[in-house]
Amino acid sequence: MPKMKTKKALAKRVKRTGSGQLKRSHAYVSHFAANKSQKQKRKLRKGTLVSKSDYKRIKLMLQG
Repeated sequence: MPKMKTKKALAKRVKRTGSGQLKRSHAYVSHFAANKSQKQKRKLRKGTLVSKSDYKRIKLMLQG
């Protein structure tokens, strides 16, 4: 059976932390900034961890 390929589009969007968790950036940042409050934009700047429900699926996509 051939090797599984890494999904490169996802690999560029996710980084692994020191403890092995997956870090990602927020959506809704790229445009329409005038419609968002300053508080919302400030919170979107920070990264966040991949949710528990998505972790298994994303881990399989990153196996290469």
